[in-house]
Amino acid sequence: MSVPTISLHDFDARRQDIINELMDASMNVGFFTLSNHGIPLEDVRSAFDLSRRFFALSPETKSKTPLNGKNAGWESQTQVRPSTGTADQKESLQLQFARMEGLWPANEDVPDFKVKAERFMNQVRDLSVKVMECLAEGLGLPLTTFTEGTVDPGLGDSQDVLRLLHYHSTEGKKFGPNFWRAGAHADFDVLTMLFQRDGEGGLEVCPGRKVVGDFGMGATWLPVEARLDRIVCNIGDQLMRWSDDRLKSTYHRVRLPEGGESSGPRYSIAFFNQARTNTIIQGPGKKYPPITGGDFIAEAMARNRMQSAEIARKAAMESAEKVASQVHFIPQHLQQAQAAQHAQTA
Repeated sequence: MSVPTISLHDFDARRQDIINELMDASMNVGFFTLSNHGIPLEDVRSAFDLSRRFFALSPETKSKTPLNGKNAGWESQTQVRPSTGTADQKESLQLQFARMEGLWPANEDVPDFKVKAERFMNQVRDLSVKVMECLAEGLGLPLTTFTEGTVDPGLGDSQDVLRLLHYHSTEGKKFGPNFWRAGAHADFDVLTMLFQRDGEGGLEVCPGRKVVGDFGMGATWLPVEARLDRIVCNIGDQLMRWSDDRLKSTYHRVRLPEGGESSGPRYSIAFFNQARTNTIIQGPGKKYPPITGGDFIAEAMARNRMQSAEIARKAAMESAEKVASQVHFIPQHLQQAQAAQHAQTA
């Protein structure tokens, strides 16, 4: 098994073939990459340059737009994955179409940041509409099911997020075996579209999830090549639920550099298509009870906060040296996955 690449060239003429490829990838892997997607490379490079300029600012300047309770703003090494119990080795800036009052970087800090960021956000959203329409058609649903459910018609209820990510350089640093640039997790959106720079790899995916809420942490991790000219896409928990588990939201992670790989910084940009606040998420077979997009996100964030708080409480009882150098607080689902892996290799 591998992560397939799907070309969008001659989109209108090849629409049914593209739908078939998207459905196969989404049902069996949960990940795919897009080539010939139509977003000019110079625009992708410009977005990365905007990201680099923001993250080059001092912490004091970046903290003028701190992460708020509405999933927007800047954070640094605050995300503790329940799958690992350690903080991701990165910082990020989360941007939205709505709820951004006072959270845009100031023009004197990064000139024209808001204008350039919103332009790129619109480009990515327009492309995601084409993909989501294909997935709706492939599922036998009305064409606009997911696009009307995610794209704000002017009500200010969009929950889409563009996340600029800066993974810190690991040069000259030592980490324990349970540290990651991004610990294993599944996205809780509809569709994620991820941009990477050439040679800045480390992204790995682990197919095998059966139902929403199942950790599905197997022993096989598939690498995803980092290429500027391809967009990495994956199904999120909202769409897995919306499709009655036909489309798979897959666990993935970003590992630290190994061997002779570059230990310098890594940049990526993720666009999360999320159900609008009042959109009702429920599949045609009604496998799960209806839930609004707003409640779905609120519940997912609350679960993460509770799990992270418990991890932090336990960590406070250990020495700093032990926390920084050893595998600790392995969650039950990972204990089970590790036991299964050892049984297979024994």
